Amino acid sequence: MVYLNYSNLDAETQNDLLSVSKEDIESKFGGELKAYAKEHYLDYDVLLDEEATRNLYNYQYVFNI
Repeated sequence: MVYLNYSNLDAETQNDLLSVSKEDIESKFGGELKAYAKEHYLDYDVLLDEEATRNLYNYQYVFNI
């Protein structure tokens, strides 16, 4: 088995995982993030990108080769 983190993956895989992570974060915390962005005058999309990226670095990716 090979253990990797998000930064070890190729760009296409990173983009695919980022889009999945965005959907996951938005479904779990979308309302809270929108309220936070509005309260602090932040761009919601930028905040979502940051949270989705932070979420990806919490996972370990294991590949069986």
